[in-house]
Amino acid sequence: MSGLVRSARERRWTQSQTRVHVTLRLLHTNRFTGMDDDAPEEVFAELKSRPIGGWGVAQIAAGTGLAVYAMWVGILQPGFRKVPLRLQVPYIPASKAQVQNVMTLLRGRKGGLVDLGSGDGRIVLEAHQRGFSPAVGYELNPWLVQLSRFHAWRAGQHEKVSYRREDLWKVDLSKCKNVTVFLAPSVLSLLQEKLQAELPDDALVVAGRFPLPDWKPCRIEGHSVDRAWAYNMQAQRQNICKENSNPITTESKKELSKEKASI
Repeated sequence: MSGLVRSARERRWTQSQTRVHVTLRLLHTNRFTGMDDDAPEEVFAELKSRPIGGWGVAQIAAGTGLAVYAMWVGILQPGFRKVPLRLQVPYIPASKAQVQNVMTLLRGRKGGLVDLGSGDGRIVLEAHQRGFSPAVGYELNPWLVQLSRFHAWRAGQHEKVSYRREDLWKVDLSKCKNVTVFLAPSVLSLLQEKLQAELPDDALVVAGRFPLPDWKPCRIEGHSVDRAWAYNMQAQRQNICKENSNPITTESKKELSKEKASI
């Protein structure tokens, strides 16, 4: 009798191990290697064909948790190890409202679009669907580049958009007409100089989540954390020229105020 019980336990153990292996294979392969269209159905069919017990459920939960944790660590760390701390940007996906606000500010624009720090690629994908071509995302994190390509593949647009693993500071922006950025304030303060030096006058920059700290937006869309800011490069350069051509400095203004007060 004990032999039959032991045999049943061994059989359940083998079945649960097989199910965990198949589940983890689905998580890894489907997201990062580009399976054929019918491959997910085959894996799910394999899962359905095998019974599962409580121990199998526990193992699947544990295995899935470990896989998700490994993916999360991979998303946060690769690409950041050689980047100074103040220039590191944690991955926070844009909300639907943020994406919509960015697209609203880009309405009426044509040509290509570049997303600097493209994350999981949703801005680039949405921009292509709104008629921007080419739509290109630059992202330093290799996991996010692969995730972006998976999203494009799933949407049937993988041959129409481009995601490149490249340092945004090395990207040539001289021919870019539409630029989107979802970056931290510490990065935006430095990025202003690159945008100012390289973008053409007819370019439009749209920042989501945080504004460019020293620039004056021409339009603002949305509220709170979903807000987006649009900056016209020609107007921005004119504002900078006006500020630079103003002979009255801050110290001069203070001296004038003191003189007026003494009169």
